[in-house]
Amino acid sequence: MLIKSLVIIVYSLLIIVFGLIGLKRTRTFSDFFLGGGKVGPWMTAFTYGTAYFSAVLFIGFAGKIGWDFGYSGLWIAIGNTFIGVLLVWWLLGPRIKTMADEYGVSTMAEYFEKRYDSRFLKLFSSICIFVFFIPYSAAVFIGLSYLFKTNFDINFSLALIFMGFFTAIYLVLGGYKSMTMIDVIFGIIMIAGVIILVMNTVKSGGGLQSITMRLEQINPSLVSWVGPPGLWPLISLVFLTSVAPMAMPQLVQKFYAIRDRKAIRIGMIASTIFALLICGAAYFTGATTRVFLTVAETPDAFELGKPVVDNLMPILLAKVIPHSLSILILLLILSASMSTLAALVLISSSAAVKDVYQGFINPQATDLQLTLFMRVANACFVLLSVILAYFRPATIVAILGVSWGAIGSVFLGPFIWGLFMKKANKMGAISSAILGLTVCLSLSIYGMSPPEAGTLGMIVSLCSNPIVSLVFQRTKPQTR
Repeated sequence: MLIKSLVIIVYSLLIIVFGLIGLKRTRTFSDFFLGGGKVGPWMTAFTYGTAYFSAVLFIGFAGKIGWDFGYSGLWIAIGNTFIGVLLVWWLLGPRIKTMADEYGVSTMAEYFEKRYDSRFLKLFSSICIFVFFIPYSAAVFIGLSYLFKTNFDINFSLALIFMGFFTAIYLVLGGYKSMTMIDVIFGIIMIAGVIILVMNTVKSGGGLQSITMRLEQINPSLVSWVGPPGLWPLISLVFLTSVAPMAMPQLVQKFYAIRDRKAIRIGMIASTIFALLICGAAYFTGATTRVFLTVAETPDAFELGKPVVDNLMPILLAKVIPHSLSILILLLILSASMSTLAALVLISSSAAVKDVYQGFINPQATDLQLTLFMRVANACFVLLSVILAYFRPATIVAILGVSWGAIGSVFLGPFIWGLFMKKANKMGAISSAILGLTVCLSLSIYGMSPPEAGTLGMIVSLCSNPIVSLVFQRTKPQTR
């Protein structure tokens, strides 16, 4: 316990140091929000990957999906890697950078305003970012707090306060510059951590063949191509977690900040390899939960005989990782989560300050005012997320499903077609955002699982923009 505490103290001091370094290098709003638009490929690759994968993956998704789907959960890792990362970098990255430079924008809401000549869409998208990123951040805080509770036996609320404080501190100080510098270190820690995690899981299970045989004895479907819940639930999870990143503001921002198109090509390879390692390790380990956790041996993982899905991975990690290496696994998940939280906080704060305040309230706001208000907004957003996390309104998977589904439903249609379809227009973009969000939230309210509701909302968003755009293109009065 003493060694763990000392490592966490050093880790915390490191965060503060990078925050202070970022503070010294931050002169303008562009520095604070985009690192001056000159971030290199390796930093961007690490900051993209670490923003994509967090405690939500390792604590919530890996446990819940691994328990339900077994090995077929690895389809999600494949989708995340080759759609959510490789395809985004290869197909969308260069186009995003070109359009950002062409329109002179630094946020997705600004892009919508310029691309579609719609101030309504700018305001609507900004509000959606702020509203739906709060539960996403809360889910990350919940996952981290469970991990600290398991490793240090400290109160859930104290863990929340600790995490909120250090997330706010290095962002308020240095913004994106601090984040990109420390994300390289976070990424290296994550790679080392997942290698150790997989090796020790296989070793504790008596080898891969032994783990597979035991899973098959529990339920043969756990080692089949499609796990027990069925094909549609699996497809919805793959779609939600792999396609939504194509228009997730915190990931798209990385291409606004990257140095140039050449850097995108270099970063694509590093980011894809990183994603394959992290995702593959998380979902493979999650699939072993049924092997290592039983009501008799690990009662804390169950309640009335049913698994408490948010507790599965913390208890599994404590069981399969030697005490001497447990601190590295703690740092793995802590690193993944800190960077994700930083990305969410920055984007949400920019939606409130750059898009709403400067866009609608005070267009004459100075660069100094924007930077100051961004720092204040960062702290406020962290506070709101911590408060929501304290009440734990649902499981991590459910919270994230609603957040990702809602954001994907709002942004996918307007963003993707805006990049590649010249005839996509204002009516198509607005209708796709509103229809997609309405379908997603309505289905969630009426009891459909959040991943499935989010998937259908995103499909509606993607399909409606080109259809409505072409209809209004044809009915537009001809000019002479």
